[in-house]
Amino acid sequence: MAVNWGVIGAGGIASRRTIPEGITKAKNARLVAVMDVDATRIKELGAKYKVRYYTEEDELIKDKEVQAVYIATPVNLHYSQVVKAANAGKHLLCEKPLALTLKECEEMIKTCKRNKVKLGLGFMMRFHAYHKKAKEMIKAGLLGKIVLGRAQLSCWYPEIKGAWRQDPKLGGGGSFIDMGNHCIDLLEFILDSRVKEVACFTDRLVQDYQVEDSATCILRFENGAQGIVDNFFNIPDNSSKNRLEIYGSKGSILAEGTIGQSASGEMTAYLEKEEKGYDAKQKRTTATSEKVEVEPVNMYKGEIGEFSDCIERDLEPTISGEDGLSSQRVVLACYKSARTGKVIRIIQ
Repeated sequence: MAVNWGVIGAGGIASRRTIPEGITKAKNARLVAVMDVDATRIKELGAKYKVRYYTEEDELIKDKEVQAVYIATPVNLHYSQVVKAANAGKHLLCEKPLALTLKECEEMIKTCKRNKVKLGLGFMMRFHAYHKKAKEMIKAGLLGKIVLGRAQLSCWYPEIKGAWRQDPKLGGGGSFIDMGNHCIDLLEFILDSRVKEVACFTDRLVQDYQVEDSATCILRFENGAQGIVDNFFNIPDNSSKNRLEIYGSKGSILAEGTIGQSASGEMTAYLEKEEKGYDAKQKRTTATSEKVEVEPVNMYKGEIGEFSDCIERDLEPTISGEDGLSSQRVVLACYKSARTGKVIRIIQ
């Protein structure tokens, strides 16, 4: 059996990635309906996939064949759409961030629980094969005590008339809320530890719009490790290599190009291995360098397949509404730090 999916906000990331790479490719998922306010675009998309198409979200939500709804609309719409669909008995996979405010996130979680439907969040980068491998290596103790994690995700994003990501009322912020929450979630996932303190700088250095085009955050995790997340909307795409770096007392993992929307990239592990025969005064180690090899996995297919499986088997999603609430708590703390110039402690 396959879970029947509908999509609200079928333009953008949905039409570029999640529908063609995820919903139509996962063995346990089937696309049955799409919705977007752009009548011309949604008609073309409906014809392309031979599915029903709507220009009103209520019409898709009322579609009895739809079991799960993927929401990929501007952030300010997430709350009302999730609540409405949950009350109609639909399972929800919502793009990040979950909502603009913590109160909205909490209400979304409560509504889904009350209606006994699943609520998941679109942190698809957790499904990247290299990221899973890095997590495995750290869990196995190959890097020793983890001391630092860095995640970089930047791009060139010029002023575009009507772009919701450039309007703080629609998206909640700029480069940081759009890309930084992915980076923070990824570090928390790989290090298996929540962020407990943040210090953040945001600026508008190049682009001429209301939200920040520059953001750098320093993090402290509950396990004691420190972190750096940097997100810029003003660096040419070819100049930003979107690096992931994890450092520990026994070595490091350095990756390039794994943070993003592609299953590609490369990763190298630098490990220190103890040699037998050293005395108490001098510890002898052998340094090794090895390219990490993995079988590529499409993140969107993994994301949709996992959520569909949770519906079919009545399991809790691995990336839950609670994860979305926690993520937004950290994001808002970072913005508060940027405004006040203070270190902000996260209260979960």
